[in-house]
Amino acid sequence: MLKTTLIRLLFLISVFSAIIACQEEKRQRIPMPETDLAKASLMPKPVKTIPTNSAFALDQFTAIYTSKGATGFEEVSKFLADKLKSKINLDIPVNTETTNTVERVIYINQSDSLEMDTPEAYQLYINQDSIILNANTAEGAFRGIQTLRQLVPEVSNDTLAEQKIWPVPSGKIFDNPTFSYRGAMLDVARHFFSVADVKKYIDLLSYYKINVLHLHLSDDQGWRIEIKSWPKLTEVGGSTEVGGEAGGFYTQEDYKELVRYAAERYMTIIPEIDMPGHTNAASVSYPFLNGNGKTPKLYEGTHVGFSTFDTRKDTVYAFIDDVVREISAITPGPYFHIGGDESHVTKKNDYIYFVNKVEKIVQKYGKRMIGWDEVAIANIDSTSISQWWASEENAKKAVEKGMKIIVSPAKKAYLDMQYDTLSKHGLHWAAYIPVDTAYVWSPEEYGGIPLENILGVEAPLWSETISNIDELEYLAFPRIIGYSELSWSIPENRDWEDYKLRLADQAPFLDRMNVKYYPSPLIDWKKSKFTYETIEKD
Repeated sequence: MLKTTLIRLLFLISVFSAIIACQEEKRQRIPMPETDLAKASLMPKPVKTIPTNSAFALDQFTAIYTSKGATGFEEVSKFLADKLKSKINLDIPVNTETTNTVERVIYINQSDSLEMDTPEAYQLYINQDSIILNANTAEGAFRGIQTLRQLVPEVSNDTLAEQKIWPVPSGKIFDNPTFSYRGAMLDVARHFFSVADVKKYIDLLSYYKINVLHLHLSDDQGWRIEIKSWPKLTEVGGSTEVGGEAGGFYTQEDYKELVRYAAERYMTIIPEIDMPGHTNAASVSYPFLNGNGKTPKLYEGTHVGFSTFDTRKDTVYAFIDDVVREISAITPGPYFHIGGDESHVTKKNDYIYFVNKVEKIVQKYGKRMIGWDEVAIANIDSTSISQWWASEENAKKAVEKGMKIIVSPAKKAYLDMQYDTLSKHGLHWAAYIPVDTAYVWSPEEYGGIPLENILGVEAPLWSETISNIDELEYLAFPRIIGYSELSWSIPENRDWEDYKLRLADQAPFLDRMNVKYYPSPLIDWKKSKFTYETIEKD
């Protein structure tokens, strides 16, 4: 009897040892998620992070709750649940009545804290059995859930528990942006990008807390938005693009859908109609607009500066009034961009006259005018905004007028510049901009613009050399991630050596989103070693 019991005991010990060995082998093969909050690869870097060196066990017994009656908070929570479902295939209920199976909670709370003095500020308190996200506004809560999404590991922790667990490192995060305006511009005029493409770009940008998408909707090569009172703009002007490709345009319903989609992600769409130069597509559609003395023809090249509106015709301003009116009616954001750059064949006095007139039209429809830095030479008022891309002299003129400035220096912030001489896409007329050059500069100090005049930072992406979403992503990523940090994080938290390590850890997200980013050799990219299917088989 004793011998039989001993044999059974030895057998159980051997089985248990085999189980432990198997678990240990799996731990060695599967990357263990980081539970030190201070080492989390958050982008952009929060203002303050305090680790407590434990973890919240996200699993099937977790639920999300929000403050009752808090406008927008339940929608933000459902957005979080949806994104976690797509990332880790875990269904997390939001504000459900049943609580008997809930062991841990994520509570998204509308706060009235005076410490959070900007609309996008948030606080995260991560404990072993609860995560509390405090924000005064739904917009702040939305920024906070982007941080929480980044803290959830790509793979579950391998434990002896029956259910999968994704450990979220514990601690406190206090965060708010440096600049309220954090933008990206997409040129859909030289090459057209579909609604689906733009939505994907919006999703990627919002993950990194970018809150403005500026759409360059017209240029010499194409007019991309329906104007019901002037239908030939899209019938004729929307029919071409650089290189002779098919062109295209957004109906007003398409545009409203982009505005709605962006608004769900607390992102403002800024429409740009470039004028008085960059106007060939409009002048081909309606030749009375043309002011360069030549018969306009459809254009598919990349040369700039040859086109202009006739700035002394009243009918031109009637046309512009209709365009601004129709677009403003479907644009809830506060801005309208009039372009104003590279109008080389417009006489200076005519240019000044034009910008002065168009500013009043934009204001008539309740919008603040934005223009490229050339507009500062006109007699515009301090409510208008200068987007500094080339001329430091023009930027200083804008400061003298008391205007706000969007910082977009081509030598640092243009996403269409090549990374180096081997880059597949892009140009280099301003500079080559590798990933480190894109990051290692300070918008607060660049060009000596007073901080109180800086509205924010924007990274433009012109599309002369790209024609599809893959090529767009190659130029935008990873550099746009650095621009998000330059516009969100405080200067003392920006450090290249730290940043490049955190950037390397973005690869699993970018891979999962099927982003064709440029794998810069400056970065030791971290790849996911196992898919969920591989882990299941193990």
